[in-house]
Amino acid sequence: MKALADAIVKLLHVDKWFGNNHVVKDLNLEIQEGEFLTLLGPSGCGKTTTLRMIAGFEDATGGSIEVQGERIEDKEPYQRDVNTVFQNYSLFPHMTVFDNVAYGPSIRKEPKAEIKKRVTEMLELVQMSGYEKRKPEALSGGQKQRVAIARALINNPRVLLLDEPLGALDLKLRKQMQIELKRLQRKLRITFVYVTHDQEEAMTMSDRIAVMRDGVILQLGHPMDIYDHPTSRFVADFIGESNVFEGVVKAVNGELLTVETASGMAETQGSGFSVGEELYVSIRPEYLSISREPVTGFDLPARVKDFIYMGTVVKTSLDLADGKEIKYSRFEADATLREGETVYVHWDTHKSVAIKKEAEVEAS
Repeated sequence: MKALADAIVKLLHVDKWFGNNHVVKDLNLEIQEGEFLTLLGPSGCGKTTTLRMIAGFEDATGGSIEVQGERIEDKEPYQRDVNTVFQNYSLFPHMTVFDNVAYGPSIRKEPKAEIKKRVTEMLELVQMSGYEKRKPEALSGGQKQRVAIARALINNPRVLLLDEPLGALDLKLRKQMQIELKRLQRKLRITFVYVTHDQEEAMTMSDRIAVMRDGVILQLGHPMDIYDHPTSRFVADFIGESNVFEGVVKAVNGELLTVETASGMAETQGSGFSVGEELYVSIRPEYLSISREPVTGFDLPARVKDFIYMGTVVKTSLDLADGKEIKYSRFEADATLREGETVYVHWDTHKSVAIKKEAEVEAS
């Protein structure tokens, strides 16, 4: 990804209370101009509230919000250089597609010829040319969302806020729209701030992801950095799928850690750990290796439980000696594996992640 410009949106020590419910807690975030940033987290984590505070639909209880270096907390939504696209489209049902897209410029009483030109351009951009005279009731969900995006983009916002815009679409259409949205963002070079609870959606589209829980950003970074190097157990579990072991450090050799887990002895990589310290060891299913005999000296015996065929990936469930179930995945099935068979599990220590338990305490 090319180097990003200066921050276009800044949230500094932002808090939001709803009565006694502290939903956003001392949040600090800089969003770079031209990037696609996603706020990702489970329901109730504060991501939509954060977006609504940027948009002006909710007032921050504390802190400051800046767009292009200007504080905007006291500005009305229409005075902010941002536009919002919602999951429910929010189209005017009595208006045609043309009139919906033209609504903003028409309210501002811009010249009709200019409005017609720009509406035509926007509809071409979102692949909705020829639908100008239709009303929302005659459109599919994907078409409605394209119109909603065109209506937001015609106002030339510096920042486009998108609140789970694909949540109402079926899976196939949602995946198609993910690609279209990312291509559109790259073409226009507009800053997108996107809210979703869908990890795959965030990984597919984002330049950076801010993973949120309980009103706090737990980790901020490039999708692959977050996937390969989660800094808390929550992130390891929430982003994709991970096998997580609890253990105690038994030996430290530089960044190589020997760890005792309930499933057996294991090795991992990590810095800043000491002997006797409790930790988590996270390893993705695709990074596991299995064999019929021990090969590394740190092999966990396991029994093959079952297989799950998922089209492009085959997932194998394995039961370890202590009863813990883990997942092992490959693009092709191992035809020699049999249910009930005993195997040995190991991994490249550089593919595993050592996570401090205190990181989980601080996040909770």
